[in-house]
Amino acid sequence: MGASAWLWALFTVIAAFSQTVRNAAQRQLTATLGTVGATHVRFLFGFPFALLFLFGVLIAGGESLPHPPLVYWPWVLDGALTQVAATALMLAAMSGRSFVATIAYIKTEPVQVALFGLVLLGDAVTPLLALAIVIATVGVVVMSLKQGATGGLRPTLLGLAAGAMFGLSAVGFRGAILSLGLPRFLMAATFTLVIGLLLQSVLLSAYLWLRAPKVLAAILRAWRPSLFAGFVGALASQFWFLAFALASAASVRTLALVEVIFAQAISRFVFKQPTTSREALGIVLIVIGCVLLIWAS
Repeated sequence: MGASAWLWALFTVIAAFSQTVRNAAQRQLTATLGTVGATHVRFLFGFPFALLFLFGVLIAGGESLPHPPLVYWPWVLDGALTQVAATALMLAAMSGRSFVATIAYIKTEPVQVALFGLVLLGDAVTPLLALAIVIATVGVVVMSLKQGATGGLRPTLLGLAAGAMFGLSAVGFRGAILSLGLPRFLMAATFTLVIGLLLQSVLLSAYLWLRAPKVLAAILRAWRPSLFAGFVGALASQFWFLAFALASAASVRTLALVEVIFAQAISRFVFKQPTTSREALGIVLIVIGCVLLIWAS
């Protein structure tokens, strides 16, 4: 097993943990900034950190910026736009369900991303990988069915739709990274992160400037918590993109289900929501699925 087989898994776990912290920070901001405002925070305040990451790669590697081919732009646009939609849907769902239940519905994503990756990128789905996806996804579904986490049909559908959009985003960004054809994955991933966050920041800033300038002003006033959410968001995205450069989107997003375990810890210790036996069973299934996934790789 080569180094890249382990690297993508390490990158994914770091990304999942950082994303869980970012989700919790964004959830806190939703009350004051609204869904769109809290969504924009991860992009607007994450972009400067992405630039710092790219600057570091340029200095450390002695490389020049890549020249993207024409095919790069549809991929990166797909990744950027569907990620905006996914984040907004996720935060809207969080307003109607418990934190961990929302994450559980969103994390039905691996089944969808496996299909998207197969159709759009030709990423193979082996029988063992399919089994890992099914077991881990069943784990998050089991967790989502816990008692006391009711919120109605609307937040459930929002969570499932967010999962689909995150799946399309993962495939889009992986397609963009691969289309660069660079020998070093670090530059391809970091450059794509900067381009994606630039597109997202400009798009949402323009939208808020035209439709809700008070929200844009409120975002700037809340710069301290927004800066933290932006940093952990950029950090998570950096490691997601590094993982996408080395492994299929289905593999990355299935291992990313460890985020549900991180979310459970935050739900318990930050939001004071107790862990049930059903959630414990779900965690066991997720772990089994992730172990099979690593074995399949």
